[in-house]
Amino acid sequence: MRRLLRTPGLLLGIGLGGFLDGIVLHQVLQWHHMLSSWRSPDTLPGLRMNTLWDGLFHVVAWLFVLAGIGTLYARVTRNHRQAWTSGALWGWALVGWGLFNLVEGLIDHQILGVHHVHPGPHQLGWDLGFLALGAALIGAGWALQRRAAP
Repeated sequence: MRRLLRTPGLLLGIGLGGFLDGIVLHQVLQWHHMLSSWRSPDTLPGLRMNTLWDGLFHVVAWLFVLAGIGTLYARVTRNHRQAWTSGALWGWALVGWGLFNLVEGLIDHQILGVHHVHPGPHQLGWDLGFLALGAALIGAGWALQRRAAP
């Protein structure tokens, strides 16, 4: 069962991690937007551009969640309750969330510089913390899925 849940769990984790990032960091805390280092959200045209790209980001996150659910139901033909309550699924989801953080943190924050977790005098620290959280999520998820019942 663990092997069957790997892909759905990873897809769910990537999508849910994206939603958490977009909702908490972009909307609730308003620390950054998708393109805030490239196009300032302090002007109306800049805010419109950033809002559009935040929305597109959420569409991609939604597609990952949808793909995870679809893959789960395609692979697990019986006993969906066991799959949804399995430590293997949620362990892989944590791995997926961690992978999201690492990829998004390396590409968007470091390589492209489209935004940083929390701009300002300590932005490198926030960016490194985001990467460290990604690595910790991968480690915790890996351990959880390994301990799950087969």
